[in-house]
Amino acid sequence: MDKQRRLVYFGAHPDDESFGMGATLAQYADRGVQVYYVCSTGGELGTVAPKFLEGYNSIAELRVDELTKASKILGLTDFYYLGYRDSGMRGAPDNNHPDAMAAAPIDEITGRVVKYIRQIQPDVVITHDEGGGYGHPDHLATHYGVVKAFHAAGDPSQYPDAGPPFQPTKLYFLLHPRRLMRVLIKLMPLFGQDPHRFGRNKDVDLTKITTISYPIHAIVKLDKKYVDIRNQAVACHASQSDGRRRPMMFRVIDLFSKLQGPREYFMKAYPPPKRRKEKDLFEGLN
Repeated sequence: MDKQRRLVYFGAHPDDESFGMGATLAQYADRGVQVYYVCSTGGELGTVAPKFLEGYNSIAELRVDELTKASKILGLTDFYYLGYRDSGMRGAPDNNHPDAMAAAPIDEITGRVVKYIRQIQPDVVITHDEGGGYGHPDHLATHYGVVKAFHAAGDPSQYPDAGPPFQPTKLYFLLHPRRLMRVLIKLMPLFGQDPHRFGRNKDVDLTKITTISYPIHAIVKLDKKYVDIRNQAVACHASQSDGRRRPMMFRVIDLFSKLQGPREYFMKAYPPPKRRKEKDLFEGLN
């Protein structure tokens, strides 16, 4: 190779790099790829028990430290922040905070993303799907900003103050397979869980994940050791789990992974996908 392969994942919050596709990031990093994470917000609105804030001046400071530790475990080359404030769930008053990502103009978000694409010069860019997973405003804003930036980064006439132009080769969206999520949602009541009120604050409606069906264009099979590394990185975000066991949804996903082998799923947004599913996100690159 003339240069080392590079991959960047744009996520909305600290912990998305671990809960989201941590095993894939760890696997590529261990195989010699330079892997980066760009986090849109500081996660300031995450609910944190007082014990976790001991020694920290704010939730944002705590979550930076958690992300720093998780990134080292995953083997990331580096991570960066876009600099926005957590917007909270859809419809929350925090959506309208002047520093919230949900309140930011899309062109401003795009310009910040372009800056990091041109700085990192990745071959592969990955972000949230069009529905933002379960519809979180920061996931949605990240998605639209990254898609627009992917196509603008190689154009010297756009965002000239963001650095010399650079065009990445491939763009993917991380997916949660619709069929699996439907099974999980049906099983949740058996465990005393309401899929419409999931999470620590009971403010996540998981059924939103199944409202849109996305095509799967790439399936990355994972070695079990990278799933273990992902779990270690997840544990670094203790303030978001309060030291409890992994949520039932993730434990059921782990069970399915054991049955079929761990893997993560992606939709290929650019270039146009081929009929055959890819097994490697760098497939087709010289």
